[in-house]
Amino acid sequence: MKLKLGILGLSDGNGHPYSWSAIFNGYEPEAMEKCGFPVIPRYLEQQRWPEARISSAEVVAVWTQDKALSQKVAKAAKISKVADHPEDMIGEIDAVMLARDDAENHLELATPFLKAGLPIYIDKPISLSVSELNKMYDLEQYPGQIFTCSALRYSHELALSEEDRTKLGTIRQIVAFTPKSWSKYAVHIIEPVLNMLKSTDEPLSFSSGRLNRFTGDTAGSLLVGWRSGVLTCFFATGDGVSPITVRIIGTQGFKDLCFTDSFSAFKRALEAFIEGARNRTVISPKSFNQRVVQLLERGMQ
Repeated sequence: MKLKLGILGLSDGNGHPYSWSAIFNGYEPEAMEKCGFPVIPRYLEQQRWPEARISSAEVVAVWTQDKALSQKVAKAAKISKVADHPEDMIGEIDAVMLARDDAENHLELATPFLKAGLPIYIDKPISLSVSELNKMYDLEQYPGQIFTCSALRYSHELALSEEDRTKLGTIRQIVAFTPKSWSKYAVHIIEPVLNMLKSTDEPLSFSSGRLNRFTGDTAGSLLVGWRSGVLTCFFATGDGVSPITVRIIGTQGFKDLCFTDSFSAFKRALEAFIEGARNRTVISPKSFNQRVVQLLERGMQ
């Protein structure tokens, strides 16, 4: 049977309630053109529908902080119900997606669903402090109830194959760039880079730097030395223009990776969430998520 999903959103500058819901439900092209995020209809129209959908689940309810906005999302992504309050979804859904990237509101919004035992996908970054993260995990009713990630953790474009590793030799440095703010976007480069490191690797040294202040947030950087000897450098460029890129430097060569395919990364992340929700298994390990938040927090100090 299809899982019934609820979706919570929106936050400023984040169109995930539109795109995530469309990946399950399909979409209405004319309504999606009015979503306010021009990139979304462009990458949706490049797919074949309905084949592109995740058919094992359906978004059946939406809530945002504004009912007119909720109705707009519902129309664009073929969602049948607009909820007046987030908790109204409980009892009508099998899992929920918290599709807001304002981390300061995650605990409050997630709490009723965690207490109800519903699997929950919490958008990146789940938290900006380890202490806040632990408060959320304290509310878990079973291991794996919380799923969180940057979809770029699942990007095929930001992954190293075994052949890549052989050609690179021993990895010495990894340098990664993302546009926009440290607090919301650094997670996009931290997660794929952590995937490249040994799972047992431990950070030994940190150095962070604030680059410049711009509207609403700051750009930032973080230099991390790891027990393995690898040095990683993360840069969020603020209002400086940059693609999401990662350069891996090894003893035998280097490789540049560039992220362009949002749709497939979103879809793979959502498929992973559905797998964990259906089977009640740990797909997004707490230990990995703690390390991500630790680095985000360090970068803001």
